[in-house]
Amino acid sequence: MHTYFCDMHIHIGGTWTGKPVKITASRQMTLTKILEEASEKKGLDVIGIIDAHSPEVQDELLSLLESGVATEHPDGGILYKGTMLILGCELEIKEPGRGEAHFLVYLPKLADMQQWTHWLSVRCKNVQLSSQRVAARLEELQDAVEQMGGILIPAHIFTPHKGLYGSCTDRLADVLDPTRIYAVELGLSANTDMADRLSELHDKTFLTNSDAHSLGKIGREYQSIAMEQRSFAEWVKAIRREGGRGVTVNYGLHPQLGKYHQTACQGCQSLLPANAEGRCPECGYKRIVRGVAARIDELADCKAGEHPAFRPPYIEQFPLEFIPGVGPKLLAKLYHAFGTQMNVVHRATEEELAQVVGEKIARLIVAGRAGSLHVQKGGAGTYGKVILPEMS
Repeated sequence: MHTYFCDMHIHIGGTWTGKPVKITASRQMTLTKILEEASEKKGLDVIGIIDAHSPEVQDELLSLLESGVATEHPDGGILYKGTMLILGCELEIKEPGRGEAHFLVYLPKLADMQQWTHWLSVRCKNVQLSSQRVAARLEELQDAVEQMGGILIPAHIFTPHKGLYGSCTDRLADVLDPTRIYAVELGLSANTDMADRLSELHDKTFLTNSDAHSLGKIGREYQSIAMEQRSFAEWVKAIRREGGRGVTVNYGLHPQLGKYHQTACQGCQSLLPANAEGRCPECGYKRIVRGVAARIDELADCKAGEHPAFRPPYIEQFPLEFIPGVGPKLLAKLYHAFGTQMNVVHRATEEELAQVVGEKIARLIVAGRAGSLHVQKGGAGTYGKVILPEMS
C-alpha cells in the first residue's frame, strides 16, 4: 500500500480556446496549466478536475491522450507526468422548497464523462459551464451516477451558499439516500472536530479539497490516501475504506481562515454573534451571513472530539500564501530550492528552509505545519488571516 497526496476539487477557468468554464475562476486555469501546476509545482499525486464535463475540456483531454502526453489507466483516471487526473463534475440541485446545494460527480474514464455530458445537456441550460443548475431530483442524480459507475459526493457541505447543510437540509435522509453517500467534502471553514458533531456523518469519509479557482490555490487543502496504486477504482475503494485503503490524514485549512467560518455582515465584514439576524448592528446592512460554526452548533447532536475509530488525524495547516512575508518572489525561491509545495510543507527541515528564506519565515512555515499560528477569523466571504504577536 502507498500513500498519495490528493486534491480532488479543482476548477477549470477557461478552455484552450479561451471560452469560460467556471465563471468565477481565473482564465489561467486551463486543463494543461492545472496539470503542469499540480505535477511540477505542487507535487500532488492525484487531482480531481471538477469541470471535465465541459466539451472543450474533453477536446483538450483527447488531444493530450492522442499525442501520448497523457495516458488513460485501465481502471480509470488519466496519468499526466507525475499526477493522476480523476475526472469530475460539479453541479447544482435545488430540491422543491429548499435552497441550492452543490454536488461532485466522479467517473472512471473519458468516455463515461462524455456520456455524462449528454445526460447533463438535456437537464441544464449551458453544459459548457461549471456548477450549472440541473433539472433533476437528488435521488434521480444518485441513480444516474451509479448506473454510469461513478461516485457522488456532496461538496463543501456546511457553506452557507450552496452547501448541503448550509442552505438545503438539516438531515441527509430528508433529500437523498444517505446509505449511498460514502464521503462528504467539509469545505474550507470546517474541520473534523466540527463535522463529527453530527452523528449521521460518522460513517462517512471526510474529504478536504482546495476548491481551487486559481493556480495558486491548488493544494491549499488536500489529503493523503492509502491505495495500492493510483486509479479511479483504487480511489473509490479508499473512499469506501475497503481492504486497508482510506484517507490517512486530512490536511485542511485552519477553519477560522475559511471565508464563512464566523457569522458576519456581508456589507462591513464585522464579525457578529452566532445568532445575529436582521440588520447589521454596525452598519445597518441587511445581509448577515450565518457562519459555518454557528450552523454546526445548530445541527450538532454530539460533543466535539467524538470520532469514529477509523477517522484519521486532521492537520490544521496554513498554506504558504497565508504566511506573512511569503509573496510570489519568496514562493519562487522555495520552489526553486525544494521543487514542490509538498516538499516545502512536508519534507524540508527548518534549517533547510532558513537557508533559503531566513530564520523568521522558516519558523513561521514550520509553525504553520502544526497549525500553531494565531488567526483572525473569516466570515461573509472574506478569508481569515494570520496575526503575528507584534501585529495584535
